[in-house]
Amino acid sequence: MISNWLTTTFGIKYPIILAPMFLVSNDKMLIEAYKNGIIGCIPALNYRTPEEFETALKELKINCDGKFGINLIVNKSNIHLKKQLEVLVRNPPAFVITSLGSPEQTIKLLKPKGVKIFCDVVDVEYSLKVEKLGADALIAVNSGAGGHAGNIATSILIPMLKEHCKIPVISAGGVGTGAGLLSALALGADGVSIGSPFIATIESGVSQEYKQAIVDYGAENIVMSTKISGSPCSVIETPYVKKIGLNQNLLESFLSHNKTAKKYVKMLTYYKGMKAVENAAFGATYKTVWVAGPSIEFVHKVETVQVIIERLINEYQKAYDDLCSKNQKS
Repeated sequence: MISNWLTTTFGIKYPIILAPMFLVSNDKMLIEAYKNGIIGCIPALNYRTPEEFETALKELKINCDGKFGINLIVNKSNIHLKKQLEVLVRNPPAFVITSLGSPEQTIKLLKPKGVKIFCDVVDVEYSLKVEKLGADALIAVNSGAGGHAGNIATSILIPMLKEHCKIPVISAGGVGTGAGLLSALALGADGVSIGSPFIATIESGVSQEYKQAIVDYGAENIVMSTKISGSPCSVIETPYVKKIGLNQNLLESFLSHNKTAKKYVKMLTYYKGMKAVENAAFGATYKTVWVAGPSIEFVHKVETVQVIIERLINEYQKAYDDLCSKNQKS
């Protein structure tokens, strides 16, 4: 048992969040996460309708004892945000992670319901803004994250945020081993958010091809692409990704920066990109776009959520013991 702010706040054994992953995270993964001592989070957009979303929340409250989180995209690309917030007000989860926009409305509606609000951040400036708005913790998205990654390495980002902000900091990205968990905590993180290694799990609902790709590819195969959502997004460099290139073409780039057109271009880019990701996630297609981070380097076979958690904690304990042994000898 590793005791810190994250574990005591949610009554879990280990300071790990099973990260929200678009199309990958599902109810089974969150239930297994909670049963095995960590806490899971799922994107609201993984549910097709508000009705389906509300039904799932009610079931998760029973199966996870209410200990789970929801990830909300809080910018204009999420046309369902208003209804999602209404559902969350009626069925408050333990926490919400906001991404890609201002958390102000989410904080205003859900904090009175006892929901902890975590905000994705990539730098000090935005972290101070969300802290002032009333965020409970920061999800420090570093350069090793899957999906929409940051630009700063964990070793710099965590101490930087701890120096300037007063609220807890959760490290997101790059952790695929117990030694990585120990390192993040030693830097001052109050926990870690781990996603990519859990894609290749029995409980994950994505295709076997996607799961096998997580096993077969490694860190050197991860590239950043603006083709998916208009913002840099880490994906596996499949033959199709190589073919279409990593950056928007001149017309797309011009329209994305045009004052009149950029709002609509961004929404269209996001829609097209997410459809490509969805098609690849659930079936074999030559237009394969698999989102993942470099921590897939440490995935060597498809396993259960339970086995991955046990491995991480065993590796953490070994790394901790080895470090203590070296310190005693010195």
